[in-house]
Amino acid sequence: MIFFKTAKQFIRMQQNNSLDKLKIGEIVKIHSIQTSDIPAKFYELGFYPGSVIEIKHKAPFDGPICVNILENNSLIAVRVSEAKLIITEII
Repeated sequence: MIFFKTAKQFIRMQQNNSLDKLKIGEIVKIHSIQTSDIPAKFYELGFYPGSVIEIKHKAPFDGPICVNILENNSLIAVRVSEAKLIITEII
């Protein structure tokens, strides 16, 4: 069981979601990545904690998620298995 000292902590916790739970059009900031096994291409394209991203497309049947990195306007596709390990915060 998790206890929060303030309501602000509770609200902040609710605002952190994994990338796979976001909807098309949402703009978020990457809070953390739960594994070190993320491919190097993500880091090379600017996909790292602190980056601001937008969800562009979600393929049906648990297909990849298309993400726009707003810093450099690049698009990357992320597998759902990888997206579950990327924690974001709503801005």
